[in-house]
Amino acid sequence: MAENVNPDELSVRELRNQLADVLNDAAVRSRITYVTNRGRRYAAVVPVDLAEAEEDRRAKGAL
Repeated sequence: MAENVNPDELSVRELRNQLADVLNDAAVRSRITYVTNRGRRYAAVVPVDLAEAEEDRRAKGAL
């Protein structure tokens, strides 16, 4: 299988094989990695600070 040309996107299969590295990149390098299924983005691995900021933004918007 050909290697993914976009390092910010990984298929589910690629993610399974690289999960530790993807998590480390999110934590240490603040890197966002999109997870694809059949070539379409459907999830993302994001740094905790970005996820928490989004949760706070949504909570404030719900007031």
